[in-house]
Amino acid sequence: MSTTLFTSESVTEGHPDKIADQISDSVLDHMLAQDQNSRVACETLVTTGLALIAGEVTTSGYVHLPDIVRGTLQRIGYTNSSYGIDATTCSVLTSLDRQSLHIAMGVDTGGAGDQGMMFGYASDETPEYMPPTIHYAHALTRQLAKVRQSGELPWVRPDGKSQVTIEFDGDTPVRIHTVVVSTQHDEDVSQDDIVQGIAEKVVRPALPSGLYDPDNCILHVNPTGRFVIGGPHGDAGLTGRKIIVDTYGGVGRHGGGAFSGKDATKVDRSAAYAARWAAKNVVAAGLARRCEIQLAYAIGVVEPVSVHVTTFGTSELPEEVLSRAVAEVFDFRPAAIIDALGLRNPIFTPTAAYGHFGRTPETRVPDCSETGEEVRFFSWEDTNRIDDLRTAAGV
Repeated sequence: MSTTLFTSESVTEGHPDKIADQISDSVLDHMLAQDQNSRVACETLVTTGLALIAGEVTTSGYVHLPDIVRGTLQRIGYTNSSYGIDATTCSVLTSLDRQSLHIAMGVDTGGAGDQGMMFGYASDETPEYMPPTIHYAHALTRQLAKVRQSGELPWVRPDGKSQVTIEFDGDTPVRIHTVVVSTQHDEDVSQDDIVQGIAEKVVRPALPSGLYDPDNCILHVNPTGRFVIGGPHGDAGLTGRKIIVDTYGGVGRHGGGAFSGKDATKVDRSAAYAARWAAKNVVAAGLARRCEIQLAYAIGVVEPVSVHVTTFGTSELPEEVLSRAVAEVFDFRPAAIIDALGLRNPIFTPTAAYGHFGRTPETRVPDCSETGEEVRFFSWEDTNRIDDLRTAAGV
């Protein structure tokens, strides 16, 4: 049997880059809650004792940015000055200007907020239609956060990372070959206790027994032997530096644009969501086992300049038939995407940790809602175009 290895990584909500993403998206959500037509491009830098927010914003609402920063740090768990950044005492600097009027000229007419290409991907390898390596890497970081927040492993601190390597026979996962977990921790815990605690309380509960055999898997836990200094004190964090963690873990392609801190007129975000929505529905409809969709735009232009569908040889239908079906069922104009997916609502903060895709859609009141109205979160994960696609494809 000839096999191959593939690896994906994830990071926790306390990773410095993810702190920055969550602050940026929280700023966006609070502005959208007051003004659904807010134009937001918000970048965040976090480092020892400091958060800096910069970017371009046009909104009729008002957001007290220090409250956003402190609330985000508090929620994540940076509440101790010994961690190097503390929700209560950190400095907050801001430099926000209005959106360029020259960009607004194209967006106001329904055009794309920038040029670029965006990709959406789906496969039938997991119930969430996600590649298994990134799926299980996220499962590990979510479990790591869970044992920290519950106090089950009281020495775990907010910063952490995971990595999962799976052995494949062709396209079929055979086993989890290697697992890496790195967790920030209190100073007085031993490496032996860390390894034992992570193996028993994080790795084993997070991974499926059908793929994970602890006796036949390489496990690295805090491979350097010490990880006390972490978070923004250990490494500065920036918005948009975890774009592969945010998407498909390196499976499929990426157009290069980040998501967090951007309102949906930025096609880096909205078109990537729409491409995932379409690709997931193609696979869920049984039209292919794997599907990748590329969309491309010109700034200020309403229609995408190209739509490309590929199924990697996993469909019985010609790709031109699938392409026509996708084009018939999905409207990829930026304003149409925003309307179809409800992207003017304050729904983005939950996307900023543990991936934008493969999540469970839900309808609830946003945390920062000004109206108390329920809205749809992760609407691009809905498989609500299956019948339309099958009809359009003639099956």
